[in-house]
Amino acid sequence: MKAVIYGGGNIGRGFLGQLLYESGYETVFIDVNKELIDAINKDNSYNIKIVCNEYQKEVTIKNVSAVHSDDAVPEIASADIIFTSAGVNVLPYIAPVIKKGLEQRKTGVDIIICENLIGADKYLRDLIQPTGNVGFVEASVGRMVPVMTDEMREGSVTKVWVEPFCTLPVDKDAFKNPIPDIKGMVPSTPFEYHIQSKLYLHNMGHAIAAYLGMEKGYTYIWEAMEDADIAATVKDAMYSSVKALHLEHGVPEEEVKAYADNLMERFKNRYLGDTTKRVGRDARRKLMPDDRLLGALTLCQKYNIPGDSIKKGIMAALDHLYEGETK
Repeated sequence: MKAVIYGGGNIGRGFLGQLLYESGYETVFIDVNKELIDAINKDNSYNIKIVCNEYQKEVTIKNVSAVHSDDAVPEIASADIIFTSAGVNVLPYIAPVIKKGLEQRKTGVDIIICENLIGADKYLRDLIQPTGNVGFVEASVGRMVPVMTDEMREGSVTKVWVEPFCTLPVDKDAFKNPIPDIKGMVPSTPFEYHIQSKLYLHNMGHAIAAYLGMEKGYTYIWEAMEDADIAATVKDAMYSSVKALHLEHGVPEEEVKAYADNLMERFKNRYLGDTTKRVGRDARRKLMPDDRLLGALTLCQKYNIPGDSIKKGIMAALDHLYEGETK
């Protein structure tokens, strides 16, 4: 079995690569970074470091190779499953390459889209405009991977640190071919709940911790979550969203609450080294009407659920609205 991952970055190597290796796949990464490509091909393996406050563990991911995007067409044409984790802004550039590979196929294939964009399946389908039996499958990427520093790499360009959480919900109804048995991949329907819970619980809580943390001068998310006032605000905001998601999708409230509680514990992971500045960057996008903050508040208002703590996060985010913009 052969899988292709378009994008050899932290999510591709640190998340998808592990799931596929543990499921018995040969995995080919497609990237443009020659140093990364050469390093993967040197040993046909790389290491990830699973880190949390309780333990750290290194895992070797084997049976992997990499090719440059210029040489991607034959790999796409022969893959049993395809993933993208290249970044939303890169999709318009890789879509023509994927299209050429699909045109050379004699069988159908599904593309699992691991990008941080609502409606990523429709977006990529419109870019490619495929013929044949091609499924565009939306995924909810919840595993947190830090920005890697030279110190964390320990001399290896391929090394990635990741948190223990390793589950990938995907849209069951979007597959056009038999759903592959991949460890950690959870086909779900209806999928809208997973999209909204990722955005209105995970991303919303993370963002509020970041903006309130910056207000108090904290560098790291875990520092903000150790502040009792910030932690209480994040918890209240996320519990409001829990109630709204329960009412919107009919998922048991205790199940949604358990997910929120798990997220808040994961936000405290010191070893991820996630900074408030990184999580809070691009405030303009995060304040869009359907995004994590205003979108969560709107859903709460739909069910008359108080959203005062979400509003606190929105007000803090407004202070960073123009950061990085030239005037």
